[in-house]
Amino acid sequence: MSQKVAIVTDSTAYFEPGEVKELGIHVVPLKIRLGNEKLLDGLSTDTEELFRKAGLSGQFPISYPPDPAEFEQVYAEIHREETDQILSIHISGHLSDTIHRARAGAEALMGRCSIMIVDSMTTSVGLGILVKAAARAAREGASLDDIVRLVRGMLPHIYLIFYVETMDYLERSGRIGKAQAVLGSMLSIKPILFMEDGDIIPLEKVRTTEKALEKLFEFVAEFDNLEQTAIIQRSKQPSKEAKLLKERLEQSFPKLQFPIIQYGPDLATRIGPNAVGIVVYEGMSF
Repeated sequence: MSQKVAIVTDSTAYFEPGEVKELGIHVVPLKIRLGNEKLLDGLSTDTEELFRKAGLSGQFPISYPPDPAEFEQVYAEIHREETDQILSIHISGHLSDTIHRARAGAEALMGRCSIMIVDSMTTSVGLGILVKAAARAAREGASLDDIVRLVRGMLPHIYLIFYVETMDYLERSGRIGKAQAVLGSMLSIKPILFMEDGDIIPLEKVRTTEKALEKLFEFVAEFDNLEQTAIIQRSKQPSKEAKLLKERLEQSFPKLQFPIIQYGPDLATRIGPNAVGIVVYEGMSF
């Protein structure tokens, strides 16, 4: 049996079209429930469609992790057909129970297959960056231990900062209290949120979209060694706010690209329809 390492992740990871197939990555989808309807994250719905349906139904979408049996099936298939070396990298355990479901699914193969499960402490573009780095290392023949070391070394260098226009979804997902959400709406406050140690935490509050964009720009401007960035927003078509942020960043970092991408349905259930953020991967110095 091949000793090449197989890479598994979940549907919250962001990839460009064709990357999953090209790098041989296995993706286990999360589920979204909207009223009585069950959807597969990124497969049977995208973010725009999810918010359209939510608007029509008046319901809040809720994200659910895959079942342990789904992970067990994927791991067993990889073990049967590819390799007995598996690295499974997933959305932060603070945001989803996916990592625990993956560990439960791996237990059935203990003793037959080496399965390492890593909490990415992030999601979306950040998770995609980690998974792609792991898949490229696997393709080059790196060992399971070496790839785990690579990924864990990258974890502290990935950042996500964003602001939201409405706090309803943050309240529903338990990120802020009801009183904060009501007060925030009354005062038109836009919280700036930051991904720290795998959890989304409020950083500060501003009153205007202009101030919020300024805070995002200031955060990015502090880095000396930017390697990869992306602006995340609700729709596939760049919003006015995302364009303004992109233009400002490109003026300060003319050698870097700032693609504007749509955040996925799972993240959408947590931060809502009117969020703009930026993901930063800071290059590692050796």
